[in-house]
Amino acid sequence: MNILITDGISEEGAKILTDAGNIVDQKSLKPDELLKAIPDYDCIIVRSATKVTREVIDAGKRLKVIARGGVGVDNIDVRHAESKGIRVLNTPLASAISVAELTLGHMLAVSRFLHVSSAEMKAGKWPKKEYAGGTELYRKTLGIIGLGNIGKEVARRALGFGMTVLAYDPPFAPMDFIVEITTKDRLLAESDFITLHLPFNPALGPAIGKKELAMVKKGVVIINCSRGGVVDQDALLEALNAGVVGAAALDVFTHEPPGPAEQALILHPRVSVSPHVGGTTVEAQQRVGAEIALKVVKALNPERR
Repeated sequence: MNILITDGISEEGAKILTDAGNIVDQKSLKPDELLKAIPDYDCIIVRSATKVTREVIDAGKRLKVIARGGVGVDNIDVRHAESKGIRVLNTPLASAISVAELTLGHMLAVSRFLHVSSAEMKAGKWPKKEYAGGTELYRKTLGIIGLGNIGKEVARRALGFGMTVLAYDPPFAPMDFIVEITTKDRLLAESDFITLHLPFNPALGPAIGKKELAMVKKGVVIINCSRGGVVDQDALLEALNAGVVGAAALDVFTHEPPGPAEQALILHPRVSVSPHVGGTTVEAQQRVGAEIALKVVKALNPERR
């Protein structure tokens, strides 16, 4: 089988694919280049950069499998692929710990002003008084919207910090530790921190917008390490400037890379940012590469165990 990898894969993952007798090509392609190349392949493996659109799927006459090394599949037209009998695979567990740890890292950063004090010290300042009023995570309430694999990992770590954890997730499944499942309204009203771990649904719009921000506890910290669009960025900036939201942390943006319109949010002194790296630790990349490669081999060769 011919396999195209457009956004990279770990060495272990590539070896699993080639050891199974597949021909593997790794190359970064622009959308028009992808349309020309895809007819030659039985499988395409992507991360978040490559968009597998309806046009790409239609051009891929030999496609049997579309694989996404990561949690979400929002950059793949899943419905169209499945309507043509093409299997869509992903790795929902492989990067969960990495994203959860980044979420807690951002919470600590904004609680202790690490994102701004570090920059000021590198500029030769000693802002001890300005940033002496940090807060602890201990005994604070964390609200988690979306209690999937990543949300659960965040909850486990938050409980370790001595936080109270509230969660809102309609299709909730029981866990092996205690998290209080509640309504979205109560979560918004009582949480000191709110973190989101769910896909963006264009039909529903942002999970946190003007309506939700009008209901939050004053000074709340909003963290989005899930998907751009899950939080209304304009409404968030307005709430930050009004003092309704005390701080925010963002690993994802509506436009990536962010455009000029998003710079006011990125440069805000009470916002900690990172460039969509939640699931890209060394360990996660190794797990993602191996897991997606094994799934692809099995899907392309169902008789293999």
